[in-house]
Order: sequence, then C-alpha cells, then structure tokens
Amino acid sequence: MDAKALEAGEPTEVGAALRLSVGRIARRLRQAHAVGDVTLSEVSVIARLDRDGPDSPGSLAELERVRPQAMATTLAGLEERGLVSRRPDAHDRRRVVMTVTEAGLKVLADRRSESVQRLAAVLGGQFTAEERRHLVDALPLLDRLAEKL
Repeated sequence: MDAKALEAGEPTEVGAALRLSVGRIARRLRQAHAVGDVTLSEVSVIARLDRDGPDSPGSLAELERVRPQAMATTLAGLEERGLVSRRPDAHDRRRVVMTVTEAGLKVLADRRSESVQRLAAVLGGQFTAEERRHLVDALPLLDRLAEKL
C-alpha cells in the first residue's frame, strides 16, 4: 500500500485500505458468534425484512445481489427454523412474500446486541471521544459507499 497515495485520497489506495479494515471488523464480529448460529447472509435477509417489511424472494435476491437459487436456499433454511414465514401476496395471489417472524426478530436482536456490546466495549475503552466523533462523521460516507456498490 502506498502511504502517500493513500494520504492523497487516491481511489485505488483508499478502496484497498477500506476493504482491509471493513473485512477485519466483519470477520472478528462474525468469529464471535457460536457455531450453528445464523450465517451473515441469513442475518442480512432477516435484517432487510425487519427494516423494509415483507418482500418477494426475487426482490430479496436482487437487493442482496445474489442469484435467485441462492436466495431460495437461504430462505428455505430460515423458514425451516421458523425465522421467516411465507404467505401469498395480498395484491397478487400467484406471488409469495416473505416476512420475518418473532423468532427471527429475537435472533436478530440477540446477534445485534452481542455485536454492539463488543463494539461498544472497544470503542469505550480504546478510543477517545474525539476518535469516536471521527467515526460518526464517516458513517454517512460509508453508508453511501455501501449503497453504491
């Protein structure tokens, strides 16, 4: 990594540095969850259904940027464990929509709580208030970047 190019904001260097940092954070949070726990892709689907409401499998596949077959497998596993439910679309009975269940919401809350607690412990113990404000200032940019990828 070229430190001068990174400091100058060169897109390739910034992209490489972001990928490394975000990847490390995600891996470390993922590693903390128990074996047999929901996968990252399953959590993403549950979180999307919680945030955006019921949706069709095809739409979920498009939004999550996975093949419809992969989404079908993910949804089948979630449905089998009672974390999502399938019902006919109220407007088009030929179509189905997926909805997060109470059990799915509990799994999501528990997982979020565990990850947030780990993040909060490190942020509170290892980062100054000013450093935390810098992270807060970067959040809208990171969200925008995620939406554009």
